[in-house]
Amino acid sequence: MASAKTEKTKAIKEQADDLSTENLDDQIAAFLASGGKIQQIPLGVSGQVATSGPRHITLGKRHAN
Repeated sequence: MASAKTEKTKAIKEQADDLSTENLDDQIAAFLASGGKIQQIPLGVSGQVATSGPRHITLGKRHAN
């Protein structure tokens, strides 16, 4: 019977094998063969949408003039 530690190590090893250069090359070739296209994004461009908007925060009471 395998211990939990051995099973965890085996799962990590299998995951690392999925990231090997040869495997990635095979996956890229299959993607391109199926009609996929690779888009290159210029440096400094982010896909994150700006989430900060106007802040309407009141700290304390306003003084009446």
